Amino acid sequence: MKKALFLLMALLLCVSAFACAAKPAEVAATEAPVATEAPAPTEEPKPATVQFTDSVGRVVEVPSDITKVAISGPLAQIVLFALCPDKLVGVASKWDSSAEQYLATEYYNLPELGQLYGGKGELNLETLLASGAQVVIDVGEPKGSIVEDLDGLQQQTGIPFVHITATIATMADAYTKLGELLNMPDEAKVLSDYCAKVYARTAEIANSVEKVNLLYCLGDAGLNVIAKGSYHAEIIDLLGNNLAEVADPSSKGSGNEVDMEQILLWNPDVILFAPDSIYASVGSDSTWQQVNAIKNGTYYEVPMGPYNWMGFPPSVQRYLGMMWMAQLLYPDTAQYDLYTEVAEYFKLFYHSELTQAQYDALVANSIAVQQALKPAA
Repeated sequence: MKKALFLLMALLLCVSAFACAAKPAEVAATEAPVATEAPAPTEEPKPATVQFTDSVGRVVEVPSDITKVAISGPLAQIVLFALCPDKLVGVASKWDSSAEQYLATEYYNLPELGQLYGGKGELNLETLLASGAQVVIDVGEPKGSIVEDLDGLQQQTGIPFVHITATIATMADAYTKLGELLNMPDEAKVLSDYCAKVYARTAEIANSVEKVNLLYCLGDAGLNVIAKGSYHAEIIDLLGNNLAEVADPSSKGSGNEVDMEQILLWNPDVILFAPDSIYASVGSDSTWQQVNAIKNGTYYEVPMGPYNWMGFPPSVQRYLGMMWMAQLLYPDTAQYDLYTEVAEYFKLFYHSELTQAQYDALVANSIAVQQALKPAA
C-alpha cells in the first residue's frame, strides 16, 4: 500500500514538473508570434485610353500615351512643331525653301498629309492611315461645321480627331490644353508662359500709344487688304488703326480685293506689304507716290522666314509679328532688343539658333529702313 502511494505521488510530481516546463514556451509563443511577409501592393495598370474634351466640347477617346501625331493643316503644323516635332508623322505641306537654313533636315522628308481647311481643303486619307497616327489635331479658329467634320472623319478613319481653339489672345491656353492631350505638361508650360508674356507686353504697348493709321497690303498689285475684324487681322487690329474696313471681311489669307481709288481714300500713314508683293516697286510708282506712307517712306516689307511673321497661315509665328510690329511702329515704347527676342522665339519654337546675320537679313526691309529714317542725333 505504501509502495503504491509512493508511486502515485512520484507520478504527480512528474506531471507538475512537465507542466511548469511547458508553460514558458507557450508564453514565448504567445508573446513572439512568427512573422509573416505582407503581400506587396499591386500597381494599378495604366489605362490604354483616356477621355479628352476638346475646345468645341467633343469628348474623344484617345490613347493615354500618344507618340504619333498627325495635323490637320499648316496652322496646326507650326503650333505642334514647337511642342512635339519628333511625334509628327507628317506635314500638311512641304516646308518653304527658306526654312532650310533654320530647321533640322530630318523634318524635311516627312509624308505630306494635306489639309482639312484652306488651300485645296483635302486631307490625304490614304497617307494618313498609313502613317500610324494615333490622333489628328486641328488648331486654330473653329469653323461652323467643325463638330460634324471631325466626327465624320473620326468615324471614317477610326482615328481620333480633336480641335484646339487658338487665337492670338488664347495661344497660351491652347498650349496648356495640348500639354494635357499629349501628356507633356512641362514642355507645354514653357511655350504657354512665353506666349502669355509676349501677349501681355504687346497689349500693354498697344494700350499706351496713339495707334498709327495703317494698311496691310498683299497680292501681285498690292490691292488686296487684310480687313479689320478678320481672323488674319488680329495683330494688325491690336497694334494699329486698321483702315481696311469692308462690308464682308474675308476669312481667307488672300484678304479682300480693293482698287487704287480706295487705297488713296484711306491714305494710310504706314503700309505693311506682304512678302512677294510690290514692296520693291512702289517707291518709283507715281500713283502709289500719292499715298502718305509711300511719299514719306514709311512702308515696310513683312519678314519671311521660315514663315510670314504676320501669319499666312495665322499661327503662333504671329508672336514674332507682334514683337516686330510693336518695335517698328512704336520704337520709343517697345524697349527691348528685338534680335534677342526673335532669337529666343527661334530657339523655343523652331529649335534653331538664329544668328545675327540671319536676323539682319530678315528685317532688312523693315527695321533697317525705319532706323535709316531716324534723324541724325
